[in-house]
Amino acid sequence: MSSLVTVAERAGLDLSHLPKHVAIIMDGNGRWATGKGLGRLLGHREGYQTLKGVVEAAGELGIGFLTVYAFSAENWRRPESEVAGLMKLIEAAMREQTAHLVKKNVRVQIIGRLNELPSSLREALEEGVSSTAHCTGLTFCLAINYGGRAEIVDAIRAMVAKGTSAEAVTEELVSEHLYRPDFPEPDLMIRTAGEMRWSNFLIWQAAYAELVVTKTSWPEFTGKSLVDALVEYQRRTRKFGGLS
Repeated sequence: MSSLVTVAERAGLDLSHLPKHVAIIMDGNGRWATGKGLGRLLGHREGYQTLKGVVEAAGELGIGFLTVYAFSAENWRRPESEVAGLMKLIEAAMREQTAHLVKKNVRVQIIGRLNELPSSLREALEEGVSSTAHCTGLTFCLAINYGGRAEIVDAIRAMVAKGTSAEAVTEELVSEHLYRPDFPEPDLMIRTAGEMRWSNFLIWQAAYAELVVTKTSWPEFTGKSLVDALVEYQRRTRKFGGLS
């Protein structure tokens, strides 16, 4: 039994009733770095170290799907130097971690408009997906150049291209045309650094997700922080518009 599982059990987490799919908005890297007198990119590098630990923690606890907001469609508005640095960081991280992810039996998936990314980054991501395709443990999904509204637009475009009539459109049909219709919808959405908004992340799929916001900045988020969010999730009563 891993030390994190022991911590989780002591915290009262029921490991037999975990959410199938956890989504995380990894917020606060830049503010964390600025608060320490460091450059924003150093904050993003520290956030990468955090992500490695959280992926391992999710796998140890037995979570099936973990999707993280790595780079939003709106992040292109940031300073060019920061965007370029993020692109290089994501590429280097994927190349560096692929073998380790295979060792940990983690399957990598990507969502977003990948055709708009630099070719070298796209190649690294595709290599990560193909190299881990046989893995059967945690499915780790990176949302890169991703926007929830853009995903819905892409789904509608796909339906129109197939000649789908207006009368044939249902919620189920829209869901079938999203980027990963084979994923379960997120049960839990975690946002770090205290901001109280969805930020255009999985807005269709997370319509009924439980939202847990922590004031902890992403670079300071740990496996224990994940356990705490899961414990809070298990305190909730999910009614989906009905009565408990």
